[in-house]
Amino acid sequence: MENKIKEITGAKYAVAIANGTAALHILLLAAGIKPGDEVITQSLSFMATAAAIAHANGTPVFVDVDADTLGMSPKSLEHFLSEYAEVIDGECRNKKAGKVIKAVIPMHTFGHPVRINEIKNLCEAYSLMLIEDSAESLGTTYQGKHTGTFGLAGISSFNGNKTVTTGGGGMVITDDESLASKIKYLSTTAKRPHKWEFYHDEVGYNLRMPSINAAIGLAQLEYFAKTLENKRETAHLYQQFFDSMHIRFITEPDNARSNYWLNAILFDDRKQRDAFLEYSNDNGVQTRPAWTLLHTLPPYRHCQHTETPNAEYIADRLVNIPSSVRV
Repeated sequence: MENKIKEITGAKYAVAIANGTAALHILLLAAGIKPGDEVITQSLSFMATAAAIAHANGTPVFVDVDADTLGMSPKSLEHFLSEYAEVIDGECRNKKAGKVIKAVIPMHTFGHPVRINEIKNLCEAYSLMLIEDSAESLGTTYQGKHTGTFGLAGISSFNGNKTVTTGGGGMVITDDESLASKIKYLSTTAKRPHKWEFYHDEVGYNLRMPSINAAIGLAQLEYFAKTLENKRETAHLYQQFFDSMHIRFITEPDNARSNYWLNAILFDDRKQRDAFLEYSNDNGVQTRPAWTLLHTLPPYRHCQHTETPNAEYIADRLVNIPSSVRV
């Protein structure tokens, strides 16, 4: 399965992990996140993005998203860095918190890519690692390049609701050989290779993807191209319908080819959103809102964050609608 994911994404290395959250967690550890290091991510994201930072003993910092991509806003990131960050001897520090800012993690929301090149340029200017939470975007490309391959590394998720599922599973993809080796080593109990001895020279993790899960994933990957086309056709049908209803349907950004993992619509206000959610769910059609903004949740209320007008606007209005493969 690792070889198949390398083939799809174009990454040189892939390491199969137990789930997407664990993949991001162990990636951060292998990349050198140390206790107290700050990692910048977006407030509109699934909780796993911030949880992985916390599991690695890092401190999340939250910035806004763009209204069209639903992912990290380069302008919001630039505003935060220009106000609070300074680079001294190749190390980026937060002038307000006094902590090292080590990495930036944009998330490709619902399978739509962020403005990743602009974010990458900012990371390079401020000596920050770029790590992509591409859990939802297997099969998504931006300017012809697969998500998860723009920075140091990216991760995929194969949870039960993903475009390709292994029941539960994840993957780290990277072009960095030493990083891939470190992740493989840490995720397999930090055991040094030997014909018979069990020798572990670090505290490792048992986070390998079980073989039976990988077998399920391989079977699904046999028709992955058809799955992507099916989901894109569904998105086109939805767009035609909601255009006729004068309701905004979220479409792929310019220069992108999205997998449309979860289709989404935007209402005029929270009242309309809630009325639709109540009506659809009362009538047996499961719909759901966007996530609660991460910086408002109890574990992260103490974390530094920028103003988030776009994230708040989207959280009040967005609804995810049924997005399964049509049969």
